Amino acid sequence: MTYEAEDQSPTSPVEDSDVVAPEPELEPEPGLNGIPVRWYDADRTEPYTWITPFQEKNDTSIEFFYKPITLTTLSFGLAALAYIAMTQDVLEEGRDKRRVGVYAAVASFLVFSMIQFRDGPFIRPHPAFWRVVLGVNLLYELALVFLLFQDLHSARQMMTLLDPTLNVPLPEKSYAENCELTAHNIWNALDIFCVAHALGWFGKAMILRDYWFCWILSIAFEFAEYSLQHQLPNFAECWWDHWILDVLLCNWLGTYLGIKTCQYLEVKPYEWRGLRQTRGLRSKARRVLSQFSPHDWTAFKWEGTGSFLHYFTVVLLLAVFLAAELNPFYLKSLLWMEPDHPIIILRLAFIFLCALPAVRELYQYINSPRKAKRMGQHVWLLLATVLTELLVITKWSKGQFEAPLPLHIKWAWSIGGILLVLYPAVRFGVPAVRRYVRKHRRSNKAKAQ
Repeated sequence: MTYEAEDQSPTSPVEDSDVVAPEPELEPEPGLNGIPVRWYDADRTEPYTWITPFQEKNDTSIEFFYKPITLTTLSFGLAALAYIAMTQDVLEEGRDKRRVGVYAAVASFLVFSMIQFRDGPFIRPHPAFWRVVLGVNLLYELALVFLLFQDLHSARQMMTLLDPTLNVPLPEKSYAENCELTAHNIWNALDIFCVAHALGWFGKAMILRDYWFCWILSIAFEFAEYSLQHQLPNFAECWWDHWILDVLLCNWLGTYLGIKTCQYLEVKPYEWRGLRQTRGLRSKARRVLSQFSPHDWTAFKWEGTGSFLHYFTVVLLLAVFLAAELNPFYLKSLLWMEPDHPIIILRLAFIFLCALPAVRELYQYINSPRKAKRMGQHVWLLLATVLTELLVITKWSKGQFEAPLPLHIKWAWSIGGILLVLYPAVRFGVPAVRRYVRKHRRSNKAKAQ
């Protein structure tokens, strides 16, 4: 490959003396002026942290798992399907042949997802794992689209195919019967759901990676519970249950531990050495476990007041998270499922796994438009899933929640909506109008002169 001089045409002959050899890319030297930097003092925005270890580029110990083995997977998959479909003993164990067929179809689709879907932003423990997560998200979205065209009675009957104990009306339960602030009442309110609250907010902190974002979301969810008590009685809680147990105890504890974990992962040194380069059983076991930790870590700085795009992104993300939090409460109420039903728990765990790469893709799409030309597949599909859940809930809710929206709730949400629109108009619109007027005046003066 030759490099042409600027004063020559593309068709001019080029002599050997005119050829300029490309300069090799030099990696930054480790440390500051040759002095090593401790990991807890490292600033990962500085060039001295940009060196990529050799084993990160070429990890020969796990090279086999990153080679394309699609034909091998196809052979083993077809062999397994043939064995299950043609062996009578296997079919007799599963009495319902249709259920076995559905499981086989789901497994086949997930195998296709694992070997054919595009990679996402995460590569640990393996890109194939996150491709399977995307496949599960797509299956759930297709199931929601199917349920969207069914009535509520038919949907309840279909759920018995997954669990025969379903399709039984649930008693309404309220948590605001005895709201005296006593130690006995608070002790009785501490149950397994408090642990679930803390774990849930630990996961949200790991997803959003922003302390104040989590606080805003936590308070907004409590206001949403106040607003929807007329439809879901289990949202009716004592004031101290809302603000002391939920916000100040469970939500804060989960958020605090999650943010501290994010800060540790942000400054943690990431050195990927293969099993062949590690000596000792303990070192090899530590390397195997580290495969399930992040490959690297990106700190999120949403900067909701920095520009209108960032403000709109933060508000949209807040609305989507609130919808994703409220949807399971409505679905379990409409489909008559207990809060601790395995389907509800699996749905929450699945949303957590899908949200991890989705929010990462959204952050890169907003803050690095040159690298991310289009919105990522994880965030696109998760947004479609949450909105489809809203459509299903809206359709099935007709005639189920007869209590009208209280007037004070209407006024509260109207004022909140006005403030959400008024703030960007004052913060971004007014300065933009001023700049436009100044520019217009300058152009008029220039024309007059």
